[in-house]
Amino acid sequence: MQLFEEQEITGSKRDSMAPLAERMRPEKIEDFSGQKHLIANGKPISLMIEKDEPVSMILWGPPGVGKTTLARIIAKASDAEFIQISAVTSGVKDVRLAIEKALKSQRRQRKTILFIDEIHRFNKAQQDSLLQSVEKGTIILIGATTENPSFEVISPLLSRCRVYILEELALIDFERIIIRALTCDKMLKGLKIEIENKNLLIELSGGDARRLLNGIELAVKLTEPDKNGTIKLTGDVIKEAFQANYIKYDKNQEEHYNIISAFIKSIRGSDPDAALYWLTRMLRGGEDPKFIARRMIVLASEDIGNADPYALTLATQAFTAIDFIGMPEGRLVLAQTATYLAGCPKSNASYMALKGAEADVDNLPAYDVPVHLRNAPTKLMKELGYGAKYKYAHDFENNFTEQLYLPEELKDRQYYKPSESGSESKIKKRLSELWKKRKY
Repeated sequence: MQLFEEQEITGSKRDSMAPLAERMRPEKIEDFSGQKHLIANGKPISLMIEKDEPVSMILWGPPGVGKTTLARIIAKASDAEFIQISAVTSGVKDVRLAIEKALKSQRRQRKTILFIDEIHRFNKAQQDSLLQSVEKGTIILIGATTENPSFEVISPLLSRCRVYILEELALIDFERIIIRALTCDKMLKGLKIEIENKNLLIELSGGDARRLLNGIELAVKLTEPDKNGTIKLTGDVIKEAFQANYIKYDKNQEEHYNIISAFIKSIRGSDPDAALYWLTRMLRGGEDPKFIARRMIVLASEDIGNADPYALTLATQAFTAIDFIGMPEGRLVLAQTATYLAGCPKSNASYMALKGAEADVDNLPAYDVPVHLRNAPTKLMKELGYGAKYKYAHDFENNFTEQLYLPEELKDRQYYKPSESGSESKIKKRLSELWKKRKY
């Protein structure tokens, strides 16, 4: 009975229930829009399909450019079992079940393609569970990610996969998708539809073909035919169709950088309310929480530094916590960390000190290490006086004695100038007491 129900829902009933983006999902490479560098004649995926030699791969690209569709096309062309899971909602147990199913198919001489959407959301243990099966060929893994796999996919798994970069769709690709939907979809092709402003439609889709098609479908439902039976999708109707789910946040374009900039500057400016607002904008727009956590780790050193050394510890722990628990609970960790960092005393003294040292290293000669600081592992080096006049700090009161640590040519340089902010004021006081000739 269950099998019968599954067969029934794959027919016309499913087509009428499915959104337009699903109904128009290409099943052949010829109907796929964009990514000519991968699917044109003689290109990697085209050759893979032609020779029926699918391999494990990572498809890296922005949302809505066809990662899932391409995986399905490869599986269908190879007559492979296709198993799809999401790294957001699945775990090691789901991977094991998929592998068990793949082993059964392998005994029937049938390949299995395991497609993992948002594979960057899998933690190390989850990714480790795939290694043996990919290595043995039990499964052909196709992972989809919007994040750089070099950072988000473990090296052993990455070495077993080819990485293909999917590019943003061009205007001509979107136009082709629109024409195909209006002329080929069973529910739209019989209607007279005019789109007043295709550029607006494409802009509001945010580069996401799936959002584009579902926006068209909703706009059609919102529009009454005129006296000639024409459904005119005006700019106002298009805006109304997108307003329910459109958030201006393109993870790979200007707005991505604008909002992360606003978030960082809000924390730097000690405004927790603004930080929470921009944090929410990013999360609602689909930003990877680990990207946000990484940026806060950098901020903790660059903008807080020794004014509150715990800030770096908390930011680092936030990244680890998100890796453990994922989303949506991870947003609580991000909120706690962002508000703490915003409330911290601020200092960029260590950052500015580093820039000063880097400038000297880049622009001045590579001066010799002072003889008293040099290591002396051999008899000759000892005879040359290496390390002879070095003063061991712990032999002196307060574990300190004044001696030269910089090259002679830079003996008057002072890079680090601690502020009076937070815990750094204590560092400033101690250094001032130790190095009386320096102006701390």
